[in-house]
Amino acid sequence: MNIDREKALQLHRKARGKIRIYPTVNIRNEEDLGMAYVQGGAYAAAGIMEDPDVIFEYSGKGNRLALISDGSAVLGMGNIGPRAALPVMEGKCLLFKNFGDVNAIPLCIDARNADDIVAMAKMVAPTFGAINIEDVSSPNSFTVVERLQTELDIPVFCDDQHGSAVVVLAALMNALKLVDKELPDTSTVIMGAGAAGISVARLLLNAGAGRVTVLNKCGIIGPGNGCMNFVQEELAKRLGETRGGASLDEAVKGADIFIGLSSRGKISAAHVRSMKPGSIVLALSMPEPEISWEEASEAGAAVFAEGLTGTSNAMPNLHAYPGIARGLLDVRAKGLNENILMAASRAIAGAVDRRRLSRRCIIPDLFSDEVTPRVAEAVAQTAIAEGLASLNVPPKQVYEETWQRLFGGIMERV
Repeated sequence: MNIDREKALQLHRKARGKIRIYPTVNIRNEEDLGMAYVQGGAYAAAGIMEDPDVIFEYSGKGNRLALISDGSAVLGMGNIGPRAALPVMEGKCLLFKNFGDVNAIPLCIDARNADDIVAMAKMVAPTFGAINIEDVSSPNSFTVVERLQTELDIPVFCDDQHGSAVVVLAALMNALKLVDKELPDTSTVIMGAGAAGISVARLLLNAGAGRVTVLNKCGIIGPGNGCMNFVQEELAKRLGETRGGASLDEAVKGADIFIGLSSRGKISAAHVRSMKPGSIVLALSMPEPEISWEEASEAGAAVFAEGLTGTSNAMPNLHAYPGIARGLLDVRAKGLNENILMAASRAIAGAVDRRRLSRRCIIPDLFSDEVTPRVAEAVAQTAIAEGLASLNVPPKQVYEETWQRLFGGIMERV
């Protein structure tokens, strides 16, 4: 989908920010002022000092998410810094609100390293029920997320990592049904070893995938690859790869699945022809996919998808992160794990009507009213089962409440 530049800039000039803060309490007289602020606020503060858990009853923490970015890896633009990243982060917060009724606050920070981001996140954590680390370059994003997950008592996730992995696994769940293959029997090639590529590989392995091969700019990661960072080195050991440094030509030959997650990667029709019959090609690089649908299909790809919206089988992370955040917040989760992410993938895959499942329809419609409620419900119930939830809510409650929030006219005003 091509967006007119001048129309987009006109929208931003007119909006002056894509999110606002509105009051939930009216102040019409001195009593209202005292109830909401000085004396009333003091009562609430004293209550929290006696019982820290009532912060969720006396404040907006339970539906508030910090979206923290240093602007070092903005999608399609790279390292543009925190100021230039702000319109993009505001847009992401708008999507959290519109698609999940989550009050996300953009915090674009002038950080010099991973330690700065961690320190900032820890300082603001008391205000928020969850944190999303957004558009931070790899491997810093892994360092930040993994440290915060162990040092905070609220869920910390990274859409570039977890959202990407969840959507890819969901698409593969449906695509494999169409080609009559099982994930453990497949060979997968992932081109791109950044935040998304590494995270997709990790989740596929946890889901039971067969052989998984990952390539960075120097070829297959593994012994002999001269440009691996520490995250890639750790993954290469887990993969047991022995062809380190070998080319894409070798990696893709005989593969069942190709997943493109490299910003400037390309594959040819010859590469697709070298794959096994019934091949699945997910060309997710943006703004340009690794190969077009026409080229891939003519070369024999049985199923094709790309990351851009406005195309068949579009796979934006929007399918995942609003529902993941909604589910985590609704059970006051203390963290998340791979089982929660796989549950989210199953929920997204299951939102495709079985009667509509086809090679041009392996992922739900972007504006489906089922996706976020299903994902939120799956995330919430799995968090409870995994012992990561502070609230034990009955099955279907989060689904029903999420649907009413989004489509029943009771969305929070702030």
